[in-house]
Amino acid sequence: MQEEPAQAAIDTFVSAFNASADSYVTELLAQALTPDVIFWGPLGRSEGVEAVERFVLEMRRHPAGPGSMVRASAVDVPGEWARYRWVYSTPGSGPTLAGTDVVHLRDTRIDQMIVFAGDISGSD
Repeated sequence: MQEEPAQAAIDTFVSAFNASADSYVTELLAQALTPDVIFWGPLGRSEGVEAVERFVLEMRRHPAGPGSMVRASAVDVPGEWARYRWVYSTPGSGPTLAGTDVVHLRDTRIDQMIVFAGDISGSD
């Protein structure tokens, strides 16, 4: 897969976190994800755009206030898989979370997503 379609799908997914209203989240996710998307998130495996929408809406309702998500790296696209780093920050001095997502693309949309939040610490 070429980098441009992967980056477009990823950037559309990221933009769902930053939508001006919750009503736009569904529309953005439908553009970025296949209806049968498999999502491996912090709470385990889920399927479907609706499950991802619940996750995004929960993040948007963070107790510290609505945060913002940014893609913090280039999109690396070896074939039909892609990866990128992201940063999620809440307002003021609220928590910041960073991680890496690995996504699989079918045509031009994400059909599998694995979220790795936080840094991997080295073992001694």
